[in-house]
Amino acid sequence: MPRTNPGAGLRAFAVAEFRGLWAGALLSRAGDQLARVALTVLVYQRTGSAALTAAVYALTLVPALLGGPLLGWLADRHPRRELMIACDVTRTVLVALMVVPGMPLPVIGVLVFASHLLESPSKAARVALLPEVLPAPVYPAGVAINFFTSQLMTLAGFAAGGVVVALTGPLTSLAVDAATFAAAAALTALTVRRRPAAGRDGPGRSWWSSTTAGLRLIAGTPSLRSLLGLATLAAFHVIPEAIAVPYAHALGLGTAEAGVMMAAVPVGTLLGVVLLTTFVPERLRPRLMGPLALAACLPLVASLLRPGFAVVLVLWALMGVCTAYQVSANAEFVRLAPNEQRGQAVGLASSALVAVQGLGVLLGGALVEWAGPAGGLAIAGLLGVAASVPPAIGWSRARPPDHP
Repeated sequence: MPRTNPGAGLRAFAVAEFRGLWAGALLSRAGDQLARVALTVLVYQRTGSAALTAAVYALTLVPALLGGPLLGWLADRHPRRELMIACDVTRTVLVALMVVPGMPLPVIGVLVFASHLLESPSKAARVALLPEVLPAPVYPAGVAINFFTSQLMTLAGFAAGGVVVALTGPLTSLAVDAATFAAAAALTALTVRRRPAAGRDGPGRSWWSSTTAGLRLIAGTPSLRSLLGLATLAAFHVIPEAIAVPYAHALGLGTAEAGVMMAAVPVGTLLGVVLLTTFVPERLRPRLMGPLALAACLPLVASLLRPGFAVVLVLWALMGVCTAYQVSANAEFVRLAPNEQRGQAVGLASSALVAVQGLGVLLGGALVEWAGPAGGLAIAGLLGVAASVPPAIGWSRARPPDHP
């Protein structure tokens, strides 16, 4: 099969603004992963409480659910470059305050929550700016590069973070995290050019009116509604990772094998992104989103056959390969959203993804508790296939006429 647009990635990196946005996002993600490890170690060292440690870790995740509806509108009402810089500078200060010796844990909790809350408008601004930074033929490659490196950093971040915290201690690691945000702000200031605010109504529009307008936009636009539906199928894609430990136990395996199983889906996703962006022409990718979404949960149904460890790894990796359609869904959603409402739409979609993945984890746990690991996973797969039908059909009907 011929390679398709092999130079698209290089052309994306040839754009200085993209290089700055990409490097800034990578630094922020690396810092976030390092901070999660450092904070859990710090809290456990001070309190010895697993409950408090888990609570502080949760404070790094909950803001992603709230930030989209509450703050995504800022990416439309204010210049996006300046918003990203302001968020990163503020996060630098917030994380630096955590390093102050003797800082009370309740104050650290507030600082953690505030810092991660600011991730939402910054991310919305960065994603919304990408179609303006990259030429249309290169834009899908830019989205794929961002997705690939973000997933890779997520996989490697915890392991590397554990090493850094072990070598330097939690406070020094938090100082490194603060430095990553400062570097990201500097990169944005140096590489991204100034642009006016995208929203027509300017900064005076209230967040409530912007949020409700964003909801109406997504709900009232068949293409955006279908794309969000395809994206939220991630609720089923996270279930294998969530129930890997009890599934491994049911197979008579240990913790090490469970860890390998948890990595199978994300590793498959990375492979799928490479295959999709390298061998499938860009014009065909929107057409494949529906079939891939339908196929993604089918490997879970094979759990009824109670396959062995090696086959489970292959099945879960295959599921990950199919979920690579999410890259195209992401790119299409951002491209089709009107520029003046793009930040709010991206923020709402991001919050929806966080919410459904949390619900997916709960669903997977409940199904495994009720039907056992193999039966619960198979039921989840069947539910996922059924849930994928409406958005897949909706997208095939709503796909813009310039798509195949």
